[in-house]
Amino acid sequence: MFASYTTPREAYSQAIIPAFRKLWRVRTGEDLSVRESYLASGAQARAIVGGFEADVAALSIAPDIDVLNGAGLLVRNWKSEPHGGIVSRSIVVIAVRPGNPKGIHDWDDLRRPNIDVLTPDVRTSGSAMWNITSIYGACIRGRTTSRLRDSASAPFFLRDVLRNVKRMDSDARESMNRFEAGEGDAAIVCENEVLLSKRRATPIEYVVPHSTILIENPATVVDANAKKHHTIDLAEAFLAFLRTPEVQHVFVDYGFRAVDESVTAKAAALPAVTDLFTIKDLGGWSATCSTSTGSTIARTQAHGNPGSSFRSGPDEPENFAVAPLSP
Repeated sequence: MFASYTTPREAYSQAIIPAFRKLWRVRTGEDLSVRESYLASGAQARAIVGGFEADVAALSIAPDIDVLNGAGLLVRNWKSEPHGGIVSRSIVVIAVRPGNPKGIHDWDDLRRPNIDVLTPDVRTSGSAMWNITSIYGACIRGRTTSRLRDSASAPFFLRDVLRNVKRMDSDARESMNRFEAGEGDAAIVCENEVLLSKRRATPIEYVVPHSTILIENPATVVDANAKKHHTIDLAEAFLAFLRTPEVQHVFVDYGFRAVDESVTAKAAALPAVTDLFTIKDLGGWSATCSTSTGSTIARTQAHGNPGSSFRSGPDEPENFAVAPLSP
């Protein structure tokens, strides 16, 4: 069984899994049946902990893999795998209407009055975590009108953006579907979502903010389930397959940025980013997801309360916070 977050559904379902089934048949003579599940990353992690016996999990953010580890489902150190356990990459961008009629060019434009912004909810969506972290990081890196390296003012910048979000979606795909259906002036999304829409000839454009985060999506074998199903070798073979040049090219075809630099060099040129940063540049997920470090970024900031918890509630293992950078 394979469990993933929603964004790469087409890449896995239409290309990667069929290719692996063919490879497995050649290697073993066996016809492989794969049960697939696609949910928002946080919801998927909770589903696996709650009993969905996935042999391999491909999630949006590292903290959701750590949820599996914390539940005792992993034996391996997944971060010791090639590329630190990452299998695909992207960046956070802003989807806009054809011709960009609202003149949206950077994060500051999403604060303007009468700009209807779409983004998912961080309580369920890993993509939403990337979106919020990207804006926050741009603020404290001095790439917005928020004060440079001011972790106190950055949440208020976010508050202004989130005030323009009328409804937070359950996952990135829902936000993108709504935007494609004509809702909103802008959508904060992964670049690959927009490129997938353009591949379907959907009239949509996107702008790359001057400062944005490199999205890094991890995957792991869920040891407890694979051992129970006697599929360790199969699960490990699939995980290794995800990092092959063949599959990295598939990810690129579906709008992602490859982890294999040799594939990146051969891929069609994607827009450059003036200030591309990583989660490590913000102190790592252990800092940005800490309840005791930094300024807590809240969903209720949209209603003017910058001190509330974003990922909270009985289903959530952690709150979402962003650590201030050192001066």
